[in-house]
Amino acid sequence: MSEILATFRLLAGTSPWAALLVTAVWAWVGVWLAGHVVHHALLRISGPFPFLQRLLDYGFPSARTVVFFMLLQAILRNFPPERTPVELLRDINSLLLIIALTWLLVRIVAAARDTLLAAHPVESPDNLEARRIQTQTRVLSRSAMALIVLIGSGLGLMTFPALNRIGTSLLAAGGLAGVAVGFAAKPIFTNLLAGLQIALTQPIRLDDVVIVQNEWGRIGEITGTYVVVNLWDQRRLIVPLTWFIENPFQNWTRHNAELLAFVLLWLDYRAPVDILRNEAIRLCRAAPEWDGRLVEVQVVDANPQAMQLRVLVSAANADLAWHLRCRLREELIAFIQREYPECLPRLRAETEVTLTRMG
Repeated sequence: MSEILATFRLLAGTSPWAALLVTAVWAWVGVWLAGHVVHHALLRISGPFPFLQRLLDYGFPSARTVVFFMLLQAILRNFPPERTPVELLRDINSLLLIIALTWLLVRIVAAARDTLLAAHPVESPDNLEARRIQTQTRVLSRSAMALIVLIGSGLGLMTFPALNRIGTSLLAAGGLAGVAVGFAAKPIFTNLLAGLQIALTQPIRLDDVVIVQNEWGRIGEITGTYVVVNLWDQRRLIVPLTWFIENPFQNWTRHNAELLAFVLLWLDYRAPVDILRNEAIRLCRAAPEWDGRLVEVQVVDANPQAMQLRVLVSAANADLAWHLRCRLREELIAFIQREYPECLPRLRAETEVTLTRMG
C-alpha cells in the first residue's frame, strides 16, 4: 500500500487524473499477479479439502475483484479532496465494492451448498438421511442467497446520498407508497419464511413420495418460491411453498419408505379361503417385490351376492408395493380361474313358474 501511495505522489505533480488512472491500473496488475500466486499456492493444499477446492473455483474471481475495489477505495480517499468528481467516484466505487462483496458471499454459499450435496448423494437405496440433508441445504442456501442479495441491494442504494433523500421524500410525501411496497413484497417474505420452515421442520424432502391434490408423485425440486412434484405420468405439478405449510397432504416416505398394500377380490361364497391364503403366501414368497414382513388374507366384507377377500402385504417402497399388488391380483385371479372357476362372482336369480290348467 505504501508503494502505491508513493507512486501516486510521484505522478500527482504532473496530472492528478493521470496519476489516478495509472495508480488504478498499477493496483489492478498487482492484485491480479498476487492473486495468481495465491491461487496456485492454495490449489496445492486444497486436494484433501473439497470445500476449499470449490471455494477457489467458485469465489476466487469475486474475491480478487473485492480486493481491487477495496484498494481503489483507499486510493480515492487519498486523492486531493478539492477535485469535485472524486466524491462521485468514491460513491460509484463503494457501490461496485458492495456488488462485488454480494457476489463473493453468494459464491461462498454456492460452494458450501455444492460441497454438501456432493458429500450426500441420493442414489443409494437407503437415502433418507441424504435426502434430509439435500433438502435443508438447497432451501437454506437459496434463502441465504436471497437475503444476501436483498441486503446488498439495500446497502448499494444507501451509498448515494441523493437516493437517500429521494427515498425520504417519498416516504414523507405519502405513506400509501410504503403500504403498496409492503403488500408487493409480502409474497417474497412469505415464501422466504415458508422455505425456512420447510428446511427446518422438513414436512417434505427431495424424492419424497407424496399425494398432493389427489395426485401421486415425487418431490423433484424445491425452489425459493415453489415445489415441483413429478407425477407418475411424467406431468409436473407446480405448488407454492406456502401451500405445504397451510394445507394437509400425504407423505409416504416421511420417516421410511416401507408401505402396506392390499388387493381386494370379490368371490363367490364357495371360494376356499384357506387354500387362497396359502396360495397368496406362496406367491408372495416367490415375488421379488415382497420384503418378507407381512402377508394376510381375510374376508373383510360380504353382500347377498359375494364376499370380499383382502390380501394385505408389505413392500420396501411405493414402487415395489404397486408392482406387488398388480402381480398378486393377476396371479390370484389366474389361480381361481384355473382351479376354482365356479368360485368367481355369480349373479343368482330364482324363478318361479306357475302352470294354469286350461279348460
